[in-house]
Amino acid sequence: MGKFGGFGGGMGNMQQLMRQAQKMQQDMAKAKEELAQTEVTAVSGGGMVEVTMTCEKKLVSIKIKPEAVDPDDVEMLEDLIIAAVNEAQKLADDETEKKMGPLSGFGL
Repeated sequence: MGKFGGFGGGMGNMQQLMRQAQKMQQDMAKAKEELAQTEVTAVSGGGMVEVTMTCEKKLVSIKIKPEAVDPDDVEMLEDLIIAAVNEAQKLADDETEKKMGPLSGFGL
């Protein structure tokens, strides 16, 4: 029979594993819904540019202070926007890791 004594408890364990997997799926779906509704905001240039996005990385808004708009230095404004978007993406990743990491058992 081997050292485990056959398959006596196999079905009970399988049902328990299936229930655990189903609960994990439900928890992950709930976490994904929460992330879709969670917004992060990042700023650059000391608050000259503000970017808000969901944790699904969908842009919600970009705010630019008028003093950041210099027709003679458009490149600076472009850099500020890029910096704010990149920071918002990092914040979204961090929030996703915080919510989903424990559910996956090893982080994302």
